[in-house]
Parts: sequence; structure tokens; C-alpha cells
Amino acid sequence: MADKKPVTAGGRLTARRKERKELELKETEKEKASGAGEKAVANGAAPAPEDGDPANGAMANGAEANGTEANGTGPDGENQVEAMELPPFEIITGDRIDPFFFKFQFKNVEYSSGRNKTFLCYLVVQGNSVDGLQRGYLEDEHSGSHAEEAFFLQTLPHNDPALSYTITWYVSSSPCAACAAKLVEALKARSNVKMNIFASRLFEWEEPEIQEGLRSLAAAGCKLRVMKPLDFNYVWDTFVDNEDLPFTPWEDCKENYEYYQEKLADLLQ
Repeated sequence: MADKKPVTAGGRLTARRKERKELELKETEKEKASGAGEKAVANGAAPAPEDGDPANGAMANGAEANGTEANGTGPDGENQVEAMELPPFEIITGDRIDPFFFKFQFKNVEYSSGRNKTFLCYLVVQGNSVDGLQRGYLEDEHSGSHAEEAFFLQTLPHNDPALSYTITWYVSSSPCAACAAKLVEALKARSNVKMNIFASRLFEWEEPEIQEGLRSLAAAGCKLRVMKPLDFNYVWDTFVDNEDLPFTPWEDCKENYEYYQEKLADLLQ
């Protein structure tokens, strides 16, 4: 198994991902109990600071500057809502995905509560040789650049017309309408690029603009397909920090693939 490549934000990012994992675990438990609920991290919520946390002092100072008491009441005694500055979202890159993230984000369920981001695993082959292989993944928070757009900005920003490129994506959900339009533009500008997109789920496939975006992608020469059970196994072996454990398909993995593939085939007609 290949060694993990450091993520771009270093130790700070590692701590952030650990915290996010804990939040997603909590939300998964809520989802099982109630079948609903949005992730706090996707809504921009942050854990409340504990006593002694330096953030407490910063929040109190900010409250005073806004004419609000630290206890949440204003000068007239009415309750006030404290403003909190949240850290910016960012594109995360790496070589191996945490197994929990894979099992949660790539699960091909129809009801995808809490899955408010895109994981994009990519393979890039230049020419006919595996010597030109690039492999890794991108993760977004659906705020700012999406992973699909970030791929051409960060992973493959330069295109050599003298080379041929074969790009294969394994994504947790199919592109939104805006990303599909940008991908069509990228393919039209790069006639030497062959692209394959294999999606675990279809994102809002009933929306007309989504359907039109996917049809435009197919017309631009992009191969679109829903991920089969064998694809999940391949991603597990190739892109997941699996600690040499085998992939175990979840319940209805094959049935859900057949459901999404039928929907995709219908809308591409």
C-alpha cells in the first residue's frame, strides 16, 4: 500500500479533518435515529468554545465592540445574537481518503442527508505510458470552487497540445449544472483530452438543468457512468487508507447502482 501523501494544509488541516469526522459521526447517528438532519459543518456551524478557550475572550471583546454584552444581551437588556467569524472553506487534496469518509460520502443511497460535499478521485494518464500517471483526490465543501472546477485549476492547470490525456474521475456525486457547463468548456478547449466520469450517485437528477448539463457533457465526448460495485472496490483499494482491509459492500449497493444507472440511461437518451 502506498504511503499517504501530506495534505496541503499540514497539521492544522489534519486537526480540522479529525474534528469534521467527529461531527459527521454524530450526524450519522442522528440520521439513523430520525432519517433527517443537516450536518453542522455544512451549515457553517462551529463547536462552542469551552471555558478557558482563548476564543471566549475574543468573542467577549467582539461583543463589547458591537455594543453587546458578553452574555448575549444588549445595552437595553434585549437578547442579541453574537456574530462569529468562521474559517474559510478550502479545497483539500491528498493521496488516500479516510475510510470513514469513503463509506459515508460514496455510499450510493438515494436519500443523501449530510453529504454536502464532493469527493473526486482522479487518474490522469499522459500519452500511452503509465509513466505519466497522476493519482489523488480532491474534496470540497460546496462553498467556493467545487472539486470539478478545482481539478483543472490545481491538478491539471496546464495542457500540452502535443500530448494526449486520459482523465478518469470517481466522484461521490455527479456534477451540478454549473460544473457540467464548465467541464464542457474545458473539453471543447482541450481536444486532446479524453474524459470518463464514474459517479456514485446522481446529484438532483430530476432537475431539468441537471439533466441538460449531463447531456451536454455526454455530447462533448465525456463518458458518463454510475459506479458499479467493482468500482467501489477499486476506489477502496486505490484511493482509500484501508489498512489492507478488504472492501465490504453495504446493503443494496448493487440494487442502488442499477437504479441510478437506469435513471442516467433514460436522461441521456
